[in-house]
Amino acid sequence: MRILLTEDDEAVRAFVSRALELDGHDVDSACDGMEALELLEANDGAYDLLVSDVKMPMMDGIALAHSAADRWPGMRILLMTGFADQRERADDLSKIIRDVVTKPFTLQQIREAVSGATGDIDATEDIAATGDVAAAEDKDAA
Repeated sequence: MRILLTEDDEAVRAFVSRALELDGHDVDSACDGMEALELLEANDGAYDLLVSDVKMPMMDGIALAHSAADRWPGMRILLMTGFADQRERADDLSKIIRDVVTKPFTLQQIREAVSGATGDIDATEDIAATGDVAAAEDKDAA
């Protein structure tokens, strides 16, 4: 799965990127919303998931989520924040984001959030690879 990770804290960006790569995802990283939007445009939104911090310089994650959802309506978006007031700002995005992960989070929590945000993609990939709808549904139920 192809993921665009947007996080201004280099240590968090490296931690999350490594975790997702270990799970077999192809991860591109951006340090702020402007850089992420440039990557999205350069790749015509060809990402399965946008994972973004909320509070960042240049363009925050909420503005990025709005821009991405306007341009690529089917894009899955997962936000991360360590600020309660920022989480509340994300509430108006409930129709376009999959979840908001509260920082600090554990490796397992971010992996589960990404898995939850992309669960139906995994099933679709299983069906495409095997042609077995029942097996994909069984895996989803597990």
